[in-house]
Amino acid sequence: MSTTQSIPTEPQWGRVLICGGTDWPKLGRKDRNATKAAPSEAQNPDLLEPNLLRSLLNVKAVSIHGSCSGCHFVVLDISGSAWLFGRNGSSALGLPASTTEYVSENAPKEVKPQDLGAAPGVRFVHAACGRNHTLLVGSCGTLWAAGANTLGQCGQNVCPEVPSFKTVTVTHGGNVEHVVQAAAGVTFSVVLTESGKVFSFGSAEKGQLGNGITGERIITGNKTGYDIEVQPVYLKELDGKKIVQIASGQQHSLALDSTGLVYVWGYNGYCRLGLGNQVDALKPKVVPQFAGPNEATMASAIAAGPTNSVVVDKQGMYWMAGKWKNSGEGSSGSPYSTFRFMQDIMGCKILLTRSGGVTHWLLTPDDDGSVMTVCWGQNAANGELGLGQEEPKSATKPTRNIPLVGIDVFDIAAGQNTTLFLAKRNEKFDDLPRHPEEVGAPPHCVKCAQDNGEDDSPLECDKCDSPWHLSCLTPPLTAVPDGEWFCPDCEDDPGAPVGAWKQEKRAKGKSGRKPAGGGAANKRSAPAVDDGEAKASKKKRS
Repeated sequence: MSTTQSIPTEPQWGRVLICGGTDWPKLGRKDRNATKAAPSEAQNPDLLEPNLLRSLLNVKAVSIHGSCSGCHFVVLDISGSAWLFGRNGSSALGLPASTTEYVSENAPKEVKPQDLGAAPGVRFVHAACGRNHTLLVGSCGTLWAAGANTLGQCGQNVCPEVPSFKTVTVTHGGNVEHVVQAAAGVTFSVVLTESGKVFSFGSAEKGQLGNGITGERIITGNKTGYDIEVQPVYLKELDGKKIVQIASGQQHSLALDSTGLVYVWGYNGYCRLGLGNQVDALKPKVVPQFAGPNEATMASAIAAGPTNSVVVDKQGMYWMAGKWKNSGEGSSGSPYSTFRFMQDIMGCKILLTRSGGVTHWLLTPDDDGSVMTVCWGQNAANGELGLGQEEPKSATKPTRNIPLVGIDVFDIAAGQNTTLFLAKRNEKFDDLPRHPEEVGAPPHCVKCAQDNGEDDSPLECDKCDSPWHLSCLTPPLTAVPDGEWFCPDCEDDPGAPVGAWKQEKRAKGKSGRKPAGGGAANKRSAPAVDDGEAKASKKKRS
């Protein structure tokens, strides 16, 4: 009797693209000049089209996570590490805010579960970002949180902030629950466990905890207080339901169960819950439109924006409720009081949907079988729609993202002013611009520093642009490799800083490697390479 042993398959992974704002201290703030230690505009530009993020170009990313109300992101890689960057308000990235105002996307911070005390083999499998706090979920079912905790949103006793990631224990009936997903709003957090149960913690102000009470009371004078739950509270209203997905906006949440029912709760301003009124829901309520009996019209996916909610039904049709722009239909004057389809995309079969600060995204099959990326959003002032250098920054109607035509995008993280994409590498991938554009690579081979002419032009690293002669590599290469190629330095240190940030790290003595080829230190502004030298240094590609 023969037996066959299944070979574990590698999870789907891709490379990270970025568009929109990168000036983390200033993004979304009314007075953009009021922050301290503000970086220069040249180093932190608004990216008006999707760019390959160089720092993570040799990291195999499996998922990306952001927040419609936040300016920071988490990228999870195939090994289970988390890469964090963006604004570090109230220590949202697990670093003391008093010393670190932001972490550049060009020098992301790596966090491993073992750094937080997890057992060997534990990987991060999910993450969520609030306005100023972050949740990380381990494959062991453990939940970690860091950031603002003024209202208990990090699951710790109330304090201004939790400066490093700490575990949050989720229990029910005396048993520890295995957490699998997380979602976060401005002042609260929601988690989903393997058994299909939902728990929440933080502020109960708008019913966003879903436990039926707000605890509203007068504290003194005109000041009002609300209940705060620092321990995860079980949502009894969903007892007996097998929840499979959760999503949170600034002050409201959605949950999807295994049958396709959608539950909503929290703040209902602008009719964002899609219940036909603006009464806050203190407990999860079923959305009638997706309650059957026709199974095709029940839900298959959910998403939440700041003031809106999105449901994709089992036919792949897109439905939206609430306020999603500032003027006209769907604005604060005339929000969608119930879930409505949008005429421009009613013929699209939705594969994935996300909502950011003012942006809305979806993936749908194109006519040629590839994936089309569609987006829209009013007042997208930082280029977070990524429509292109010469194109309008905003779009009030669903629009095909032309720079992403032919790019195989499979995940999107829509932030307040910035958007990340996860894409598989293909023929058109290398045609995208790279961020940062210049990284101060040496003009000649890193190893020998010689120019051997066109007959022996160097191979250029896909990440840092460093040139290497094939014969100078160890072991030497006899032919140009197919696909992407990374230099020895980048291979040794995936996710390492690039350009000026790489040199800054070396100057602080945080890198044990010597500067490749003994090149001059790259100061705070990356030096430009002469056009002639740049052409001679471009990598060979058949």
